[in-house]
Amino acid sequence: MTHDLLLAGARRLTDPAPVDVLLREGRVAAVGPVGAVAAPGAERVDLDGRVVMPGLWDQHTHLTQWALVRRRLDLSAVTSAAQAVRLVADRLAQDPPPRGTALVGHGFRDGLWPDVPSAALLDAVAGSTPVVLVSGDLHAAWASSAGLAFLGVGEHPTGVLRESEWLPIMGEADRVEEDVADALVAEAARHAATLGVVGVVDLEVADNVAAWRRRSAAGDPAVRVRAGVWEQHLAAVLHEGLRTGDPVASGGLVTQGPLKVITDGSLNTRTAYCHDPYPGQLGRTAHGVLSVPTDHLVRLMAAATRRGLTCAIHAIGDAANALALDAFEVTGARGSIEHAQLLTWADVDRFAALGVVAGIQPEHAMDDRDVADRFWAGRSDRAFAYGALHRAGVRLALGSDAPVAPLDPWDAIDAAVTRARAGREPWHPEQAVALDVALAASVDGHPLGLAVGAPADLAVLDDEPAERLAAAGSVRGLPVAGTLVAGRWTHHAL
Repeated sequence: MTHDLLLAGARRLTDPAPVDVLLREGRVAAVGPVGAVAAPGAERVDLDGRVVMPGLWDQHTHLTQWALVRRRLDLSAVTSAAQAVRLVADRLAQDPPPRGTALVGHGFRDGLWPDVPSAALLDAVAGSTPVVLVSGDLHAAWASSAGLAFLGVGEHPTGVLRESEWLPIMGEADRVEEDVADALVAEAARHAATLGVVGVVDLEVADNVAAWRRRSAAGDPAVRVRAGVWEQHLAAVLHEGLRTGDPVASGGLVTQGPLKVITDGSLNTRTAYCHDPYPGQLGRTAHGVLSVPTDHLVRLMAAATRRGLTCAIHAIGDAANALALDAFEVTGARGSIEHAQLLTWADVDRFAALGVVAGIQPEHAMDDRDVADRFWAGRSDRAFAYGALHRAGVRLALGSDAPVAPLDPWDAIDAAVTRARAGREPWHPEQAVALDVALAASVDGHPLGLAVGAPADLAVLDDEPAERLAAAGSVRGLPVAGTLVAGRWTHHAL
């Protein structure tokens, strides 16, 4: 039960004139000039000109993996197999994993490495200690011999597992007790709230409905959650009659999310399914990997659509995106194509014509710009084409794909707007979007100026984003003074 709360002396993104904002029963009850909003008995919080905006959503996360990765060996800056091995050796010497568990690292991207990862390289420093290193895009893992055994894999020629070798067993690297995982997820959600996040779409490869019912029984999460469903759990969701948006746990903060299907691989593993072959690659995987035959995808999407579920279809390569759009057209499904990293210009227009949302993760463009220039040479002008999608009238929905990128919406917003990071020149700046577009794509469809009747899911900012961008050239790290979900403070640093 929430009490009335008056946020006094606030600024909106769309109007610098100060206003008072009244929150009642979990919604925005009134917005008016300072002193003009009647609020007898309401708790008053003076904002002193701070900005109030709709809270931010991360529309694509794998929340349990993100919670675990926050404590794992960080390999995101590694530029060679040899460097990764040195980091593994240092961690084993300083902080070895408990007996019976594995040292798990995360974040390597080997697309441009000068040397080749192998189990033998890890064996030389790890011996009998299992080591499992997960790629930044989650589509591959590199393991020591003991790590392969830990994963349940027998003899392997390289120790590098990609796509179909890895995805079905990736949960083995995440083996922890439920109470431990739940505590880490709760901690990660509380941290997200400090960034102004009020909601996430959780596409963890798991029985998300069961997991979030268990977690909700222990108390409301710090963010709203849309719990995605995978094919292996779809029958149970359909049997229960859950539709996208239906509450799945008491409190109403956890609702049913979309059906998630992965149709192809990723750029860094050279498995994203493309019309053109990858340079230097021959054979049946030269164009990448189509993970789900289109006829099977159509059957899944049709079944979900008939029963009221939206669809979130992973497609990275341009051929995979074309086939995913075909499936949306045939089934009449609603929802998003997630990633949409390489598109033909004709398919940009098809996104708009079919009303398919582009679920994009702009920080991926900053991570992958160099590997895209190499493996999509001559095509990178239509890679991560956010500007073209927006100009065509496609709705954008920003996310992180955490743990592929950190769960931080300000990183995603900045990457979408500046197309640059760490002092580098903007990459294909013609595909940038304006700040107001990126913000609108991060607030789950609510007006940036605050709408009476909208959920009281709000972020209170110490800096106005446009002013910060003009002064510093970036909105990364923009300070958030407070976050409210359904009118309840989930972060309060005023």
